[in-house]
Amino acid sequence: MKELLLLLAHLIATIAKLLGPGGAKTVVAESLIMKQQLLVVSRTRRRAPNLSALDRFLLGFWSLLLSPRHIRRAAIVIRPSTLFKFHDILKKRKYRLLYSSTSRRKPGPAGPSPELVRAIVEMKRRNPRFGCRRIAMQIKEAFGIDIDKDLVRRVLHKHYCPSSNGDGPSWLTFLGHSKDSLWSIDLFRCESILLKSHWVLVVMDQFTRRIIGFGVHVGDVNGIAMCCMFNNAISNQGVPHHLSSDNDPLFRYHRWKANLRILEIDDIKSIPYTPRSHPFVERLIGTIRREYLDHVFFWNARDLERKLVDFANYYNRHRAHHSLGGESPAVVSGEPHNGHANIGDYPWQQYCSGLFQLPVAA
Repeated sequence: MKELLLLLAHLIATIAKLLGPGGAKTVVAESLIMKQQLLVVSRTRRRAPNLSALDRFLLGFWSLLLSPRHIRRAAIVIRPSTLFKFHDILKKRKYRLLYSSTSRRKPGPAGPSPELVRAIVEMKRRNPRFGCRRIAMQIKEAFGIDIDKDLVRRVLHKHYCPSSNGDGPSWLTFLGHSKDSLWSIDLFRCESILLKSHWVLVVMDQFTRRIIGFGVHVGDVNGIAMCCMFNNAISNQGVPHHLSSDNDPLFRYHRWKANLRILEIDDIKSIPYTPRSHPFVERLIGTIRREYLDHVFFWNARDLERKLVDFANYYNRHRAHHSLGGESPAVVSGEPHNGHANIGDYPWQQYCSGLFQLPVAA
């Protein structure tokens, strides 16, 4: 008796929920109308469906529980063609699951490894002035992994958050290689921390882009000073067959010309007022300023010479060059490669008192 009373109470509560305001009766009514429509469609042929008196009564009764908006939506009877389409889709899905390969989707590119992403981000963090092309070449130089600058740009855009707004320097395209045993020289001036002018003579090999040496002089430059600067710059090197210089009046001193005749060096002049005719050493001077001298101070000529020697060692042996296919001038000159580091485990080597940091083989 107790169970019957509980059943009757549940029945009364359910009826109250259906008859009362709310969405429960609407959901149940829509479900019953859809089932009744499916029953009607299953009994019909190609002509219009026949509705019996019971069908009309049930659909009319259940529609009393729906709002006019829901009646318009629920009054659509599913056609047999729709059921056939559903059946065909389910059939194709069945055989695709049974006989297709285990791979559910076409594999795409794997993308860079986490170790490579970490190396790119760490190199950019330690060298903020490096551009995407420079980082790609240094990664190839250090690890032997040939990557594109666009990949570096995408990795940095996703994983690197710069701490400052400094941008790396833009790179110009070099002209072609020059004849071997052709050196270029040029002068530039820089100021010490005490604002004292120092003249620097830079000598480079045009074929390998190697820095031969530097000559430093304090104060005004004359013919004797030019000879001393040049002899100091090439003191540990041989003598070239040809020497290229611009039309600066400093390279027209008779002592300078006499010094070249004694060393049996042919002097080649560039086209006047055309810096592009003397591009390699001009580019080198800009690189020295932008990458090094604009970020360090020096006290005197001795201190400047020491710092320039450190930069020349970094520039010749460890810095990758776009015009050399990503190689360093030392490798192009015939020196053996230092070896590639393991992308999973490698230390960082500092150059120029920590101004540049590159990965090296452990």
